[in-house]
Amino acid sequence: METLSEYLKIGFLPFIISLVAVWILHPQIIKVALLKEIVDTPNARKLQKEPVPILGGVAVFFGIFMSLMFSNIVIECSELFILLTAMLLMLYIGAIDDVLDISPQARLAAQIGAALVLVYLGNGYVVADLMGLFGIGALPEWAAVPLSVFAIVGIINATNLIDGVDGLSSGFGMMACLIFSVVFFNLDDVPMVVLSAATLGALLLFFLHNVFGKSSKMFIGDSGTLTLGIIMAAGVTRIISQVQTPGAALFEREWASVIPFTLAVLAIPVFDTVRVMLTRMLHHKSPFHPDKTHLHHMFIDLGFSHVITTVCVLTLNTLVIGMWTLSYYAGLTPDAQTIVVVATATLVTAGLYQGVELFKRRYPERYARTAERIRRSQPKRDGWML
Repeated sequence: METLSEYLKIGFLPFIISLVAVWILHPQIIKVALLKEIVDTPNARKLQKEPVPILGGVAVFFGIFMSLMFSNIVIECSELFILLTAMLLMLYIGAIDDVLDISPQARLAAQIGAALVLVYLGNGYVVADLMGLFGIGALPEWAAVPLSVFAIVGIINATNLIDGVDGLSSGFGMMACLIFSVVFFNLDDVPMVVLSAATLGALLLFFLHNVFGKSSKMFIGDSGTLTLGIIMAAGVTRIISQVQTPGAALFEREWASVIPFTLAVLAIPVFDTVRVMLTRMLHHKSPFHPDKTHLHHMFIDLGFSHVITTVCVLTLNTLVIGMWTLSYYAGLTPDAQTIVVVATATLVTAGLYQGVELFKRRYPERYARTAERIRRSQPKRDGWML
């Protein structure tokens, strides 16, 4: 598979099927959510002003599911069937959390369970070789399994916690799925190309309703972010495990470059989550204690709208990917590429957040005037979809 036409032939139909499926399912799920009062109610920590249906993840999952069933790829590919099973587990736990608010410990246990399903039952979701990165090569099973589970659970949580403003988690998911689909195409991994394209289509239709909808507005909820998180985690682990496949035309110069590359794709969710959790623990709080200290909260507090906040965060993520790209084509070693990614991601998350907080503490009046000026400059957004 080497041509653009072949790439479109593989990915276009799953993309369209999932998009149409969400288009059909979305209004029906809103009716159920409103009837059963499954809504996100405003409180001191929430950013919306009115109750909003919170079952968007169900629409996204079934859009992906219908696309995969139509393509018959799940029946032919056991690895994808295992991933779909893990996705269903995350959807179920997330939906329960949306309705009943389960404890962080129970949610973490479910995430570990889903990770173990991928690692032990799937084929190609284990990070078993770091390919010489910082002198580390093939890993023994006793190290590879815990590392893979830790990575999967970490990515699930990072994807879950980035969900805070309209379009952010779905926008990030679309960016990652677009990149992953191209990577999997180059790895000749057709099932994962189909999954990436199907997820992209489902998220696109949801994104439009979430950002521009009025009566059709719905949040993705934990059911959606946990499902999206397991897809992101599976994408990362599968790329790392597949990159050394004979004939793969990706990262031929240095296979270990795939690790800083995948880290760059997930940079903002991962590094912002690490920053927030470390800050909470330094203040003797649980790392899962809810607050308003994420990067997107900073942009909202500065007066930016939800849409502009999403654009800003995705732009920062693109910046990290761009810095990795420059370091790769400049011929830097994978170790140096990793340092570039970590340094850039830390700068645009912890550095930016702490800089704004310092400005807010030292010059509160000037900060307030700046935020008000930004707030007034934001265009008013009335829902134009339904």
